[in-house]
Amino acid sequence: MLTHLDAQGRAQMVDVSAKADTERVAIAKAHVVMQNATRALIAQGGIAKGDVFAVARVAGIMAAKRTHELIPLCHPLALTDVEIQFADLAAPDDAHACLEITGIAKNVGKTGVEMEALVAVSNAALTLYDMVKAVDRRVRIDNLRLVYKAGGKSGEWRFE
Repeated sequence: MLTHLDAQGRAQMVDVSAKADTERVAIAKAHVVMQNATRALIAQGGIAKGDVFAVARVAGIMAAKRTHELIPLCHPLALTDVEIQFADLAAPDDAHACLEITGIAKNVGKTGVEMEALVAVSNAALTLYDMVKAVDRRVRIDNLRLVYKAGGKSGEWRFE
């Protein structure tokens, strides 16, 4: 059953007022694939728009805090923590580099923070894309996904 639909099939916000507050955490990830030269420019601080990681990190955090304004029917949440992390991964080939962006969202509340983690990672990846697109037109965002959630009635879940 889809909880965001009423008996007539109309969209509705889920009523969470009877749910207990629990600690909740969600982790999302995405990959940004770019040319090796682009990754080298980022490392050297050579991107004209500035510090790519600092700007993308702040963009991800800001987006997580506004998820309810971006995704219809999401509840506004009092997030207790949002983290954005960047890591180099094995590239798909010798000509490319791959950055993995991880977003972690936490709160104590009545509903989960999965969408906040996904929105954080999405916006961090889009910001990184925007900052490097002038030097790398083939940069791409891949594999956006939720990898972990904990808390609430459904408990712990991992992407296997």
